[in-house]
Order: sequence, then C-alpha cells, then structure tokens
Amino acid sequence: MGKENRIIAAIDIGTTKIVSIIGRKNENNKLDVLAFSKAESRGVKRGTVLNIEDTVNAIRKTVDEVRQKTGKPVSEVFVGIAGQHVKSIRNRGYINRDSYDEEITRADIHALVDDMFKIPIDVGEEIIHVLPQSFIVDNEHNIKNPVGMTGKRLEANFNIVIGQVASARNIEKCISRVGLKVKDLILEPLASAEAVLTDDEKEAGVALIDIGGGTTDLAVYYDGIIRHTSVIPFGGNVVTEDIKQGCSILLRQAELLKIQFGSALGDIAPDDKVVTIPGISGREPKEITFKNLAYIIQSRMEEIIDAAAFEIENSGFFDQLSAGIVLTGGGALLTHLSQLVKFRTGHDVRIGSPNEHLAGDPEDEINHPMYSTAVGLILKAYEHIDIEGGEFISDELDPGEAAEDKPLAEKKQARIKSTLMEQLKSTITRIFEEDDIKM
Repeated sequence: MGKENRIIAAIDIGTTKIVSIIGRKNENNKLDVLAFSKAESRGVKRGTVLNIEDTVNAIRKTVDEVRQKTGKPVSEVFVGIAGQHVKSIRNRGYINRDSYDEEITRADIHALVDDMFKIPIDVGEEIIHVLPQSFIVDNEHNIKNPVGMTGKRLEANFNIVIGQVASARNIEKCISRVGLKVKDLILEPLASAEAVLTDDEKEAGVALIDIGGGTTDLAVYYDGIIRHTSVIPFGGNVVTEDIKQGCSILLRQAELLKIQFGSALGDIAPDDKVVTIPGISGREPKEITFKNLAYIIQSRMEEIIDAAAFEIENSGFFDQLSAGIVLTGGGALLTHLSQLVKFRTGHDVRIGSPNEHLAGDPEDEINHPMYSTAVGLILKAYEHIDIEGGEFISDELDPGEAAEDKPLAEKKQARIKSTLMEQLKSTITRIFEEDDIKM
C-alpha cells in the first residue's frame, strides 16, 4: 500500500482548545483532511494537563465527532506536547566504526541517536526528541547526510528536547481513557513549523513563533536544520486576563474585546472610538476606549515578543534569519501584531497558515493559523512513517501489515535485545572453541 493511502489521526491538546484530526496524503503529496473537530479545553493550563477528567471529556467529544464524520476506526494517535517544562540542550556524540572502507548506513545514525537517549538528565525528566544538527566524518565538518560516505569515526551534534515524565504520562493517561493509544509524542513547535514554513525559509533562516492560549512556542531553523526550540509559559490568555483586570470586566467580555476590537499598537488606535460593555448584574455599563484597550494589549504582547527574541538570541542565529519571523497560532491574528513584532525585532514578519501543505480549497476552515499545530502533527507523523515504516489507523490495513507496526520504544528495545543476544551467542561460542582447543 502506498504511503499516500495511509490514514493518520492526531490530537492537539491545547490550553484553550483540543483538536482531533484525521488525514492522509494524496498522490500530489498534499494533505487531505478527512475530518477534524474542536472542543473547548478546560483541564489544561500553560500546555500542561491539570485536570484529567475535563481533558478526557473534551478529547472524547472530538474523537467521537471525527469517527462519526469519517466512519473510520481510530486506535492510535499522534499527540502534541508542549508546556513550560519543555527545554532543549545541545550535545555531541560519536561512534568508532570497524572499517574505513564500509559505507556509513542509517543503522550507524540510529546507533548515534540511541546513544543520545542514554545521556544523564535530571530526575523526573525524559528525552522527547533527539534532533541531529550536523555530522562529522573523520574531521570533515558540516555534513548534512553522511549516509553512503566512508570513514572510521562518525560524530554528530544534536539538539535534545527534554520534558517532564509526569506531564507526558498525564497526556498518555488521558488518551488511554478514551480507548486510544499514543503512537508518539511530538513537540508542538516542530509540528507547527512543519505546517507553515517553506523549505526555502528553513534554508535561509527563520524563526517560527506560535502564539497559543497558554504558551508561546518557538522553533528556529537555519540551513534547513532545526537549531533551537523553546516553550514560553504564557500566551494569549494572559492578554485576556490583563484586559479583564485593567477594565474591570468579565473574562468572557475581555476575550470578545480582544478579538473584535483589540490592537497590538496603542499609538495608532483611534482616540474617539469607544466600546460599551454591559454592567454586571444591572450595574452601570462601562465605556472603554480603543486606545486604552490597545495599550493594555501592547504592553503584554511586548513582553511575549521580547521573551521570544531572547530565546532566538540564545540560539545564536538572531542575525542569520534572512527569512525573518513567521507568526502562527490563534494569537497571531491580533490586529497590528506583525507590525509590533517587526518594530521590536527588526525582522520581516508574515502570518503563517497551513495552506502550503493542504489539498482542497484555501478558504476551508482548517486553513487557519489556530490549526497549524494539528495539521503539523499529521505531517510529522508521515516523517515517522518514513523512518519507522509503520502503519497507523485504519480499516485499510491487513493483519500482516498491522503486525509489523511497532512503537518506536518497542523497536529500540527489540534492537537492543537482538544485539545482546548476538553478543551472548558469540561469547558462548568462543568459550566452547577455547575448551575444544584445550582438550
């Protein structure tokens, strides 16, 4: 069965919304979204699950809706992970090969990656992703893909993404309670980047800023390689909270104000425009000027932008972003936000939607910055297929194909077990050979 016929399911567990999505690639390598469903998220704060029951109810609602729309069974899903607990570190690893003459294979690269999963990390943490940056073959530096080359020593620089074990287990627990299995956890900024960035942007140098409700996710690319990832622990919800406090209104009124009349630039907001908010329980209505509202929003958005700019500077690629900055996520649609980001960072800015990889009508609801992560999870899952050769949901699989589908962790365990068995077999054989010689 061709890769384009495989159907994949993913779930984006966000602070403000939970999205379940099913899709597959067509013959043109574009993503056909078969169905998606969105529900309000009540049990998640800053990307971390805090209320299992509320989160499970929202997930179940969306999963039931996509099942009903497509008639497809869903058994395994890819799930996004974010939150303030996520961090990334850099590390270098190497292996010495047996011969100069043998070509470097994918197995050698897998061995390097597997070694990175063994590095010491803090108690309560686990490695989510090991992302190769560049390879070195016998002191030949800056090699993107060493497969097919010959050399004795293979080294690589890695970007390693680390998260809390408890947070990952809570996500898996929520998914399992809906009767599903987590195929893999994918870092959300990587998924969003896959959905909205072009290959040219990644090569030239670009920073993706995904402004969600609870977190702002960041991914920096240069020379086609992911260089830095980060999760900033605040997003659009803190802007809404500031409006609520500054204007002494209800939270839902503050959210409507932000969406309908908000602006990220106070200086250009009109002085003479006023919006009237009904008073609470029969009290006098409140009048809020557009300019005051804009200044409240601008103050908090500058804090978010500066935090993102600080992370980009930490990556060492702030001055190498020829393609500038791409904004996505629900918060990216705030009026005049792109102008404010350009003013604060000095980089060109565009708003990113997942239309680059989607089949169908560009006016479809799914082609919206708030769904970038959900679409990106499907696209990253196809990379998983390329690497692991696995199958995911489907009524289209025969039992033989389904039996070959193993999670990444199981395959790693099987590979380690196989190696140990070979070593044991070799040792036993050598012992008997030595005994025969002595006899």
